[in-house]
Amino acid sequence: MLMIQASALRFWLLVFAAVIAFFWVFNPVLFPFLAGIIIAYFLEPAVSALEKRGVRRWLGVLVVLSVFLIVVVSIFSLLWPMLNSQVGALVYALPEYISQIRGRYLPWVQDWLSRFSPEDMENIRTAASQSTGEAVGFVSRTIKGILTGSSALIDAIALSFLTPITAFYVLRDWKKMTKVIDDLIPRSHYAAIREQLTEIDQTLSGFLRGQAIVCVILGLYYGVSLALSGLQYGATVGIIAGVLTIIPYVGTIFGWVTSIILAFAQFGGDWMQIGIIIAIFFVGNIIETYVLSPRLVGSRVKLHTVWVLFALIAGAEIMGFTGVLIAVPCAAVLGVLVRFGARLYKTSPMYR
Repeated sequence: MLMIQASALRFWLLVFAAVIAFFWVFNPVLFPFLAGIIIAYFLEPAVSALEKRGVRRWLGVLVVLSVFLIVVVSIFSLLWPMLNSQVGALVYALPEYISQIRGRYLPWVQDWLSRFSPEDMENIRTAASQSTGEAVGFVSRTIKGILTGSSALIDAIALSFLTPITAFYVLRDWKKMTKVIDDLIPRSHYAAIREQLTEIDQTLSGFLRGQAIVCVILGLYYGVSLALSGLQYGATVGIIAGVLTIIPYVGTIFGWVTSIILAFAQFGGDWMQIGIIIAIFFVGNIIETYVLSPRLVGSRVKLHTVWVLFALIAGAEIMGFTGVLIAVPCAAVLGVLVRFGARLYKTSPMYR
């Protein structure tokens, strides 16, 4: 029995290693295919609902995918002119903003730092240089991964064609693919493995669909609120922050940092206006944390905040933008398997 268990363990470890090697080798071309699979997974319940009503599956796939693409293209067409013009203007005005911030606040910072001894100042400079270097290095590697590590993201034509085609065929053959996977499950452990696959499906579907709705709501809230506050480029910053919320913490951090920098540059010493900008994101964070996420995403991911952050950083370091995109879902799947292993361990003779 132990020999069979050891051989089964070696087999699954080899399968796991092969999957990791596949992602590692083909990372540069994976993004459009992963995007297509995620879209298919997102839309599959709608296709199944149409199929239950008597609509042939291929026709249901065509209808659902067409409606989805029309909605996405319409939203993009409406927002792109504003985003394009404001992002370009923001990039052009950024040096002037930086100069204004330095002129207004650098003397205050220097006066505050003058209270420290020369030794303390040297330690502060060293620590700041190291932290800044590490932060810049991480951001640079992430941006490099976005721009160079995923050729599909740069090649808009490949992304536009491959992603819908992948989504169509995955949706059309969804039942065949799941049947193949089901047939490969070892019969002796069929019930246990099916139970874990069901939990994984509930975890991923709860996260992806819930997080998508959270993104839309927060994008609208941040965009409208920042625009009404009078912050220049506020609508663009709010929409981008909402979209980036699909990756936990990234959207919130981007919105906070960018909006506060713009507020300090634009409003100067008007602390009331700066306070309004801070309050907008403070309220948004409360709404996301205590209202939207618990109701729409819930506790299905079942991951501690530290592990979510670790997964995001590890994903960005290993696979660039693709790694960031799949970090939390992969961590959630791994969490399901770890919890299952812990339950097995607690029922084993070794634990008792």
